[in-house]
Amino acid sequence: MNRTIEANFFPQVVEPIKEKPCILIIDNNRDFTHSAKLALERTGRYFVGEENDPRKAHQTAQGLQPDLILLDIVMPETDGGEVAARIQSDPGLHRIPIVFLTALVTKAEGRSGLRIHGHPFLAKPISLPELIEGIEQSLPARACF
Repeated sequence: MNRTIEANFFPQVVEPIKEKPCILIIDNNRDFTHSAKLALERTGRYFVGEENDPRKAHQTAQGLQPDLILLDIVMPETDGGEVAARIQSDPGLHRIPIVFLTALVTKAEGRSGLRIHGHPFLAKPISLPELIEGIEQSLPARACF
């Protein structure tokens, strides 16, 4: 009895799936990063990574290669300005837009177009619609779907 077994060793051609924009949230407040991650991912529009240790933020950004970074300014040991400077000095990351998150400014100042170290910022506390609007305004065109 001869049997022929066919095996398909070549992958089937599948239509490419459009990837969602990747957002990295860097904030020492675990509750904030986790709730923001869940809320943003529930929209179905983003993949979100989180980092709560500012000393590891640069390494996390290198591994994740996000389309946008949301970065808290006031953090212990290493502040957001230092983290932003490290990320921007990295040739593999320097083009990633950074949006600061801060409770140091008012919502009115945030809407006025002022920038911190050349980066836009969003005032905390922030609502989900405000966060999404800030993300969409800052995402590079290639990441928007």
